[in-house]
Amino acid sequence: MVERSLELIGVSKSFPTAQGSLQVLDGISFAQNKGEVVSIVGASGSGKTTLLRIVAGLEAPDSGVIKLGGAPIVGPGPERSLIFQQFGLMPWLNVLENVLFGLATSGLSKAERLDRAKDAVRRVSLEGFEEFHPKALSGGMQQRVGIARALAVGPRLLLCDEPFASVDAMTRQTMQTDLLRIVTEQGATVLLVTHDIEEALFLGDRVVMFSSRPARVIQEIEVAIPKPREHSVRTSTAFQEQRATVWELLQAAA
Repeated sequence: MVERSLELIGVSKSFPTAQGSLQVLDGISFAQNKGEVVSIVGASGSGKTTLLRIVAGLEAPDSGVIKLGGAPIVGPGPERSLIFQQFGLMPWLNVLENVLFGLATSGLSKAERLDRAKDAVRRVSLEGFEEFHPKALSGGMQQRVGIARALAVGPRLLLCDEPFASVDAMTRQTMQTDLLRIVTEQGATVLLVTHDIEEALFLGDRVVMFSSRPARVIQEIEVAIPKPREHSVRTSTAFQEQRATVWELLQAAA
């Protein structure tokens, strides 16, 4: 039997405005299996990041329930890690120290934390850069540090908010391939927010499409491209056909 990891049931959210309130999410419901990568796509401003913040426990929904492993999410927790668009590194800490920072409240011994941090740095191909500070790294390398920090804690759920939006196109594709390899090796459960259809399909096992605001789930699409995936899969007929399908559905929803 497939083990559920994340469940969202009727999640709605509004924000107060000078004119009253602005509804952002309207009854969002879907489930995610353990070890599955689910990509959320939708128009800009459709509430994707708001939903991710609710799953992270940084925002409370107006209504609905979010469960992780069957237990309701009521606030932030160490079982969820975030990868941000803007890296979120401590500029005064070096690479290894930034990764160790995420393990500060893990309850592990100093030696265990160091082993985990070094392993995470190795996984993102930053061996030899442990003593470098963020200002000495490229944007892509800084994001690799952010990925290492998020993965080092061994989260049950990895939350990614447009993780490669701040890097150039070539670096983005390289890092997509690397992230897919890492999360596949670890069997990680990943919820990814992106506006990039290719990224959603390349990384995801399933794509959940949002309507324009207030967001509703308009369709879920299984990505019919086996893993492991390499960069070359983007030019395949199957990939391009699914890309066209998602694009047409999003255009219709807009």
